[in-house]
Amino acid sequence: MVDAKGGSASYTGSECMAWAGGRTGPCYAAQGNILVSAKTVDAIAETFERTAGAPLAERLLDCLDAAQAAGGDRRGQQSAALLVVERDGGYASLSDSIVDLRVDEHERPLEELRRIYGLHQAIFGKTPERLWLDVDDELAAELRERLGRLGFEGDLNTTFNAWAGKENMEERVAGVERVDPVVLEELRRQT
Repeated sequence: MVDAKGGSASYTGSECMAWAGGRTGPCYAAQGNILVSAKTVDAIAETFERTAGAPLAERLLDCLDAAQAAGGDRRGQQSAALLVVERDGGYASLSDSIVDLRVDEHERPLEELRRIYGLHQAIFGKTPERLWLDVDDELAAELRERLGRLGFEGDLNTTFNAWAGKENMEERVAGVERVDPVVLEELRRQT
């Protein structure tokens, strides 16, 4: 477990199946049982430390990949899950779940988890506003033309918001003065 100040602890009981154990550090606790060796937990810890500054969900995905590359569960792969919470950080600030994904009974669960994380990010991720693009006359004309091809005619603000809502991208739209590049890429992909 990890407390609110980044202190961490891990406990492995004496009745776990080998290999079992854990490693802790600032803001993380990594542990497992029925692992190939301690190298699995070491890979998690080292990857978490090395990726400081990256988004937490991506750090955790990288940790899972590193753990598997170091040997992983001695029974093989079967499932993978990713849960990241933040108070009021979820969809429309109505929940605390930023990411809640799970893959069960899959030959390559880590690859599948990363794939569905990419889909999740396309809809629910957040691009820093400093990376958004200003909508000048040329880009506004492109938006109108592409939206028109998809059957969205009329006022740009209204049609852009209607299309974004249909595509579940409304959380990535804040008017039409600036546009999230992920939203623009999706509109271009569709047309």
